[in-house]
Amino acid sequence: MEALLEDLIRHISQNMPELQVVDEDYGQLEALEQESQNQYPLTFPAVLIDASSVEWSNTSGLNQKGAATVKVRLVIDCYDDTHGSSGTTHLIARREEKRRQLHKLLQGYRIAEESALMRTKSRFYTAVHGIKVYESTYTCTVTEMIEPETVTTQARPKIGFKLMK
Repeated sequence: MEALLEDLIRHISQNMPELQVVDEDYGQLEALEQESQNQYPLTFPAVLIDASSVEWSNTSGLNQKGAATVKVRLVIDCYDDTHGSSGTTHLIARREEKRRQLHKLLQGYRIAEESALMRTKSRFYTAVHGIKVYESTYTCTVTEMIEPETVTTQARPKIGFKLMK
């Protein structure tokens, strides 16, 4: 799964340079709720990627194929006032444009020789401190090839007996 994370971080960073952070998701957003937790600051906009689940099935020998689940969260701070008479409702459309850009970048993207990412679920919610989260879940097929161990055996010495009369 680490190869998925590394590839996606590179792919998103190169194609969306305006993002402040593109990183694996290890709870940075949730840590904002805990002032006592020590970690580097999360700056926005950010993309956090979690590839923590694969359902495996055997193919042949020790080789396996799996359905990987990849969760991607686009995190944007929303300190702007966007009520009807604010004159800033266009900022909502700007966030949606960023979400669509990220989805277009990921939908159908192939990581190495694996199958293409396909979105299976999405949700949008507001986190603490006025932070908007656009979360999408993608799946793709991954394979893990394990070559059978090569066992070298040494020929046993032949011992013969000869009966003497």
